[in-house]
Amino acid sequence: MRAIELADVGRAYGERVALTGVTLSVEEGETLAVFGANGAGKTTLLRILATLLRPHHGTVSVLGSSLPREGWAVRGKIGFLGHDPLLYRDLTARENLRFHARLHGVGFERVESLLDAVGLRARADDPVHTFSRGMVQRTAVCRAVLHEPSLLLLDEPFAGLDPGAAAAVAPLLTGTRVVISHDVETKADLVLGLRGGRVAFCERSVDVADVRALYA
Repeated sequence: MRAIELADVGRAYGERVALTGVTLSVEEGETLAVFGANGAGKTTLLRILATLLRPHHGTVSVLGSSLPREGWAVRGKIGFLGHDPLLYRDLTARENLRFHARLHGVGFERVESLLDAVGLRARADDPVHTFSRGMVQRTAVCRAVLHEPSLLLLDEPFAGLDPGAAAAVAPLLTGTRVVISHDVETKADLVLGLRGGRVAFCERSVDVADVRALYA
């Protein structure tokens, strides 16, 4: 089954074209890696897939639902990790995750399992505003995977994490994924390179030099 299908997708902000002509398909269980310099259109693409933005042209299908018309049917099946951790800073890590667990009908035992997995059990009852950047990121990852989504949309999931924290988080980020990354060594089934909102390449095998050239 195709988890994602895009055909000639584009989006503009006023007169500025942020994304244009994106066509690709991602099969269930595959990883799409998205590369490009700042302003290339990566975040715009991720937000369209997350139902947070409407495309201005083209067609989008996510998990069998046509977006934006059927966004309501797919939102609960998506795990989204953007630049904003989407956490309540005055709540503790445990309170944040329990809040999201209630929204998704998930038992609190899942919350405790995730806190253990990312090494936050000892700080679980501290307010998020007291956390380091890496601890906030670990909590945000837990929020994104809490309901075991069918599709993960990840914007730099390892940002702010030291090697130990990254190793703890990595096993949680499985299944069908779209990953925005600046790490040219990121492994993926399909690699999309964006430059100025346009597709530079979209291939299943891409030379690392071609990825690096996006940032030149």
